[in-house]
Amino acid sequence: MLVEFQFAQTMIFAINEINKNPHMLSNIKLGYKIYDNCGTMDILRAALTLLSGLNRQLREDTCTETVQAILGHSGSSPTIAFAQVVGRFQIPVVSQRKQYPTFFRTIPSDYYQSRALAKLVKHFGWSWVGALAVDNEYGFNGIAAFIQAAKEYGVCIEYSEAFSSSDPPNRLQRIIEIIKQSTSKVIMAFMSHREIKLLATELYTHSITGLQWIGSDAWITDHSLTDSEGHKILVGSLGFTSPKAKISGLEEYLKQLYPSQFPDSQFVREFWEEVFNCSLNRTVNTQKQPCSGHESLQNIESQFTDVSELRFTDNVYKSVYAVAHALDMLIKCDNDQLSFSNESCIDPKHIKPWQVSDWERVYFNKNGDTPARYELVNLQFTIRGTMEGRTIGIFDASLPERNQFVMNNIPEVPVSVCSEMCLPGTHKVLQKGKPVCCYDCIPCPEGEINSIHCAKCPPEYWSNKQRDACIPKEVEFLAYDEILGLVLVLFSLLGVFLTMVTTLVFYCHRETPVVRANNSELSFLLLFSLTLCFLCSLTFIGRPTKLSCMLRHTAFGITFVLCISCVLGKTIVVLMAFRATLPGTNVMKWFGPLQQRLTVLVFTFIQVLICILWLTINPPFPFRNLLLYKDRIILECDTGTAVGFCAVLGYIGFLAISCFAIAFLARKLPDNFNEAKFITFSMLIFCAVWITFIPAYISSPGKFIVAVEIFAILASSFGLLFCIFIPKCYIILFRPEQNTKKHIMGKTSNYDIQY
Repeated sequence: MLVEFQFAQTMIFAINEINKNPHMLSNIKLGYKIYDNCGTMDILRAALTLLSGLNRQLREDTCTETVQAILGHSGSSPTIAFAQVVGRFQIPVVSQRKQYPTFFRTIPSDYYQSRALAKLVKHFGWSWVGALAVDNEYGFNGIAAFIQAAKEYGVCIEYSEAFSSSDPPNRLQRIIEIIKQSTSKVIMAFMSHREIKLLATELYTHSITGLQWIGSDAWITDHSLTDSEGHKILVGSLGFTSPKAKISGLEEYLKQLYPSQFPDSQFVREFWEEVFNCSLNRTVNTQKQPCSGHESLQNIESQFTDVSELRFTDNVYKSVYAVAHALDMLIKCDNDQLSFSNESCIDPKHIKPWQVSDWERVYFNKNGDTPARYELVNLQFTIRGTMEGRTIGIFDASLPERNQFVMNNIPEVPVSVCSEMCLPGTHKVLQKGKPVCCYDCIPCPEGEINSIHCAKCPPEYWSNKQRDACIPKEVEFLAYDEILGLVLVLFSLLGVFLTMVTTLVFYCHRETPVVRANNSELSFLLLFSLTLCFLCSLTFIGRPTKLSCMLRHTAFGITFVLCISCVLGKTIVVLMAFRATLPGTNVMKWFGPLQQRLTVLVFTFIQVLICILWLTINPPFPFRNLLLYKDRIILECDTGTAVGFCAVLGYIGFLAISCFAIAFLARKLPDNFNEAKFITFSMLIFCAVWITFIPAYISSPGKFIVAVEIFAILASSFGLLFCIFIPKCYIILFRPEQNTKKHIMGKTSNYDIQY
C-alpha cells in the first residue's frame, strides 16, 4: 500500500534527520530494519527476527547487542499480537499497556476515541443508534468502550454486531437484514476500510440509503473508499482522526526517491512501474516501455508524495523521535561529554531496552498514550470525484469537559431516535421490553405539568391546557356580573321596591280601619324590617371580605329576628283582642302599644347579644376552599364557629315556631278580618323554606351555598310580604267598601267575602 510505503520512508527520513543533528545522540547513529510483510503471522515472524538476528548482521563494536525499540504496525491489533511476545523481553514497542509496560502509542488509545464518538452522537441528539465492529480485538474493545460511554450519555444501542472481511457471505447478509429492519438512522462503525467497503457495497446493492455513518479513524479518511461500488452511501459520514501535521522537508525527500536506493525492494519496483507505466525488469517480455530508473517524482501527483494531510504519517515521525530522545537522555552526562565513569551515563553499547522505556514521561502519559486530540471530519465529494474528509471540528480531551468539543460548519444530519421527544404536558412511559430510549408519551393528569416526570402544581395553582405550566387557580365566588348573581340582585331589588310600594300605600291610607287594625305601628316596623331583609341578601353577593363576612350573617340574623318579632307581636295582639271581647276580661291593658314595642325590642336585643358574642369569640372570616374543586378555589365565608351560626339560626327558628303556634291557635277567631290566618300561612311558608334550606345548604357546592342562603332569605321575605300585606293592599285599593270598621268587626249584612 502507498500509505504504508510512505510510513516507511518517513521513518527513514526521521532517522536520517536525527543522525545529521549534532545536538542529538553525539557520536551515535541510529540504524533500522524495515519489514514489509503483510498479515499477523508475518509481522510476528518479523518481530522475532529483529529480536534474534540483527546483532549477527552488523559488527559488534558498532552496534548494541539487541534491538532497542520496535515501531509497530499502524494498527493496534497486529502490534498487540507481537507485543505480547516482545514485551516479555522488555523491548519498547511504539505503536496491552496493562500487560506490558513497554507498550506505547503515538496515537491516542481507542478508548478515548470511543468516548469522543459517544459524545459526538450525544451532541447531535441521536439517542437510538446501531453499532458495528470488525471481528477482532480492535473492533471489540472500541465498540465496547463506545457502548459504555453511550449509556452514560443516555444513548441507546438498537443492535451491536461484528464481522470480518474473511467471514462467510451469509454473516454479512445477516447484518444487512438487521440494518434493513432497524429503525435507527445512525450507525457507529468501528472497523477497518476493508469491512466498511464490503458493507457499503452490499447496502448499495440492496438500495438501503439515508443512513448516517459514524466512523473510527481506521477508515474515515482512507483514500481507498472511493474505489468501492457503494462509496456514495458513505458520503456525509462523520468521524474522528488524527490532527493534520506538517513535516518540513518530507515532501522533497519523498520526491527524490529512486529505485536504485532500494534495489532489493519488490514494493519499490512495483510502485515505480505503476506510477510511470513502465517496466524495470528488462528480461521479462512486456508491452510496457522500459524504465530507466531515473524518472523523477517531482511533477507526479501520487498519494505517496501527497503531504497535504499528514495524519498517521506524523505519528511515525514522532515515534522515531520518541525513541531518539529516550536514547539521548540515557547517554548524556551532566557536562554533555561522554564519561563512562559517571554513574549518570550509560555506555551506548550496553543500553538495555527497558532503560529506553524508562523515559516515557517525555512523550507519553502513565498509560503509555499520547494526549487524546482529534479532528472531526465529514466525508464529502471533491471536484475530482473522490471522497475527502473535510475538517469541521476538533476534540481535545486535555481541555475542561465543557470545552473539549468544538464544532463549526455543522452539516445537516438525520434524526435518529427510538421515540420522538415528548411534547410539553406529556411524560414518558417506557415501552415494555425495550431500552429506556423507547417510550410512549402520555398526557399528564389534570393539575400536573411535565418536567422530567409529571409533577403536581402547588395547592393554589393548576395546570394549563397544554400541561406545561402551572397557573393560578381561578377564584370563584358569587359575583354581581354573572347571571345567577344578577338574577338574585334583581329579585332583592324587586322585594325592596314592592315593600316600599306597600309602605306608601299603607302610609297614604294610614287612617283607614284596615291599616289601623292590629297596631299600624307594628305594620310599618314590619315593612321596614322586610326592607332590611331584602337588602341584607345583597351582602352575600360579591367577593367575600373580612367585613362582609361578619356583616352578612349578623345583619341577616338581626333583621329576621326584628321581622319575626313584629309578626309575633301582631299575632299576640290578635289573640289578645279576641280575649278582650269576652265579658269580664281586660287583657289588652297588659299588652298595649308599649308592651308590643318592648316585646319587639327584647326579642331583637337577644339576637343582637348572640351576634356580639359570636363576633367577639370567633367571627366569620373569608376562606379559600381548595378541597371542594381541584381546578379552582372557592372563596367563601367561614362561619368561624358553628355554635354561633347555629345559635343565630336556632333563635330565628324558635321565634318562627312560636309565632306559628300562636297564629295557629287564633286562626278560627270569628272576626271578619282575622289577620292570624295570613300570619299562620306566612309562618308556614317561612318554616318550610328554612327547613328545606338546611339539607340544600349542606349539599350545595361552592358558590351555590351562598345562592341557597339568598334564596331562603328572599323566599321567606316574599312569603311574609305577600301573605300579610297583599290582602290588605287589595282591600285598600280595589275593595274600599270593605275598608270599614263594621265590615272588619263583622257587623255588616254583607258577609260574602271572608278573610
